[in-house]
Amino acid sequence: MKRIIFVNRYFPPDHSATSQLLGDLAFHLVERGREVSVVTSPQRYDEPRASLPATEIIAGVRVHRVAATRFGRSQSFGRGLDYLSFWAAVGRAVLAVSRPGDILVAKTDPPLLCVAAMRAARRQGLTLVNWLQDLYPEVGARLGVPFLSGPLGAGLMRLRDAALHEAVANIAVSDRMAQKLCARSVTADRVHVIPNWCDDEAIQPLAWHDNPLRREWGLEDRFVVGYSGNLGRAHEFETLLVAAERLRHDPRIVFLFIGGGRIEQLRHRIAERGLEQQFRFVPYQDRDALKYSLTLPDLHWLSLLPEVEGLIFPSKLYGIAAAGRPFVAVAARDGEIADLSRRYECGIVIEPGDAAGLAALLTRLSEDSESLAAMGNRARRMLDENFTRYHAFQRWRAVLDSIG
Repeated sequence: MKRIIFVNRYFPPDHSATSQLLGDLAFHLVERGREVSVVTSPQRYDEPRASLPATEIIAGVRVHRVAATRFGRSQSFGRGLDYLSFWAAVGRAVLAVSRPGDILVAKTDPPLLCVAAMRAARRQGLTLVNWLQDLYPEVGARLGVPFLSGPLGAGLMRLRDAALHEAVANIAVSDRMAQKLCARSVTADRVHVIPNWCDDEAIQPLAWHDNPLRREWGLEDRFVVGYSGNLGRAHEFETLLVAAERLRHDPRIVFLFIGGGRIEQLRHRIAERGLEQQFRFVPYQDRDALKYSLTLPDLHWLSLLPEVEGLIFPSKLYGIAAAGRPFVAVAARDGEIADLSRRYECGIVIEPGDAAGLAALLTRLSEDSESLAAMGNRARRMLDENFTRYHAFQRWRAVLDSIG
């Protein structure tokens, strides 16, 4: 069987979402008898100055970490330099660890990594597969990244499209992303939908009174609206803040944020409105603790700007479903999250800007535990029938085996 080389900026022991997904798949493929290598960086997602070993073997996966700048994600300029330095180094590293005929799987961190992978694949005679977590530069242009809406963005899109067309397989994480790929003239036989996943065996529904974190964080008698993960630019939180203002006199409802990203910006906006008593913040939890942190909220909050529909999919939805919890999503009513919520009756979608509707919904659900439990049960059933890690691994093996 052909060797497989993955390329991504993060890999375990880093805890970021792309790192966990890549680790899960790489370790699984090794268990199934494949030879797997990973080219990555020495950084951790929230520790840019971390210096993980240059080479090591983790659970049978050969890990090669390239030298790159380590400014971190706090400033755009430094983050851009981190992207460029990794992008420049990764091609040389792939050439050093690969041999003709290997399968090269490129993820999307940093943006346009598929272009560097395409060039390495051409030089070494590798078979290219793109694993697309988002579509860039479109998502950057929609989020207002400077210059991406003009000639520069068009040029980057042509480069990206060349990598899509050259790959034997492009893995999209949602149906609408797959549709956008086909709209870029990628042939349907080179587009495969494989949703992301969570550790659905470890994360199981758990009653709040059996959850040690609920007691430890002093939330036993509160109605908890939770968010877990990275709060990014594609996540609109103004609607939530205005809804919280409407609920400031209801002491039962608390908003819990677990993770990172634009948290400091959110905290600043909360302080401006005098809403500190309604919000709690805790850092990212270790993966072993997700079975508690994801089952702690009574209801999870999701958000996705309508303009990035089909360019990104909030895969944290699968962890929420594994925990047997319902969600409220501030997103487009005709979007992909809304489709799932209606089809499986496991969540409710509020249009961005409808703070009054969100506040009224939270008030109603805080008094309706039966509806919450029913939606949560349906969420877990949706996951078990369609989106387990087992389902995703089956699809990945089918794609990789077909390449052989």
